[in-house]
Amino acid sequence: MRVFEELINQERIISILVEAITASKDNENSTQGMTHAWLFTGPPGSGRSNAALAFAAGLVCKNNGCNECTDCKTAIKGSHADVELIATEGLSIKIGEIRELITRASWSPSVGNYRVVVIEDADRLTESAASALLKAIEEPGLRTVWLLCAPSTTDVLPTIRSRTRSLVLRTPSTSAVAALLERENISPKMAEFAARASQGHIGRARYLALNGVARSRREAILKISLLITDVASAFKAAQVLVEAAKTEAEEDAEKRDGVELASLKEAWGQQGSKLTQGGSKAVKELEKEQKSRTTRMVRDYLDRALLDIATLYRDILLVQSNSHDSIINGDLLGEITELASKTTPEATLRKLESIMSARNNLSHNAAPLLTIEALMVSLK
Repeated sequence: MRVFEELINQERIISILVEAITASKDNENSTQGMTHAWLFTGPPGSGRSNAALAFAAGLVCKNNGCNECTDCKTAIKGSHADVELIATEGLSIKIGEIRELITRASWSPSVGNYRVVVIEDADRLTESAASALLKAIEEPGLRTVWLLCAPSTTDVLPTIRSRTRSLVLRTPSTSAVAALLERENISPKMAEFAARASQGHIGRARYLALNGVARSRREAILKISLLITDVASAFKAAQVLVEAAKTEAEEDAEKRDGVELASLKEAWGQQGSKLTQGGSKAVKELEKEQKSRTTRMVRDYLDRALLDIATLYRDILLVQSNSHDSIINGDLLGEITELASKTTPEATLRKLESIMSARNNLSHNAAPLLTIEALMVSLK
């Protein structure tokens, strides 16, 4: 089934999904391999949402996921009439959104055999939203399929886990990601660097390979972490890092916010500075969503920066272990070798653990500046 072509190093998962799609089209054996609720988990970049959308395409495609028909193409984009795609850009998915979704999910399919709901960030469901979703999964419609995506099974309610079929995706290998980039006409050297720097995250690897500004930002972040020598420089590095994340988030948000706001006002029939009845409330709701999205973008940019810094300490650990074969940041080998000689592998491991702990704290809405300051002090 060609709809799964973009999934890298996920042969076992693909086999299970192909079997389920085949079973879903066979009325006599519809219960074999097919169920109404699935949970896709795996680390960032493993392709869990891509797998869910490809599966959705296979379920609504009349040719079992040919990847050429309109059903496949629109399903993967999330614009198919029978495929609901929920991909929040805010900090959480609230109960109001889930209630509306449950109502739409109960409708009969328009053109396909199933109505498929894909929730990309099931880990961002509020407690009340998760409880509402649980009830819908417990009492499924005959032709409704729920596809939930989350980093790990522990990120969703145990009661939801127990009612879904769990599929765990793995991080693609560096060589597989590099090969994918080379097929997209990216030079072998750049593809290899991007695959290593992204630690197997396909989207991040593609972004690094194609964006010179992103590579420059990454280099600047690594050099900031190399300049930490005392508490004062640690606090300065934290401030620079957080301010850079805020600036990048605000720049990206500004481009989108203005267009969205103008489109909304036009839809509500703005005349001069006045809107038709209900327009002002809609504008306030949009502005609230945009603010939440910007907050999440800051945390996402910081998380990406911490992953880049983690590659630096990974390289230091490799040098301390007398291994130079898979160094990611080869252009900083001199600095890395110098740092490696001044500390122990045990100390480097503790610093890597501190980075992972800071990432976890940010994912639980810890204050960005305080979190990064504490981390930088531990890295000095």
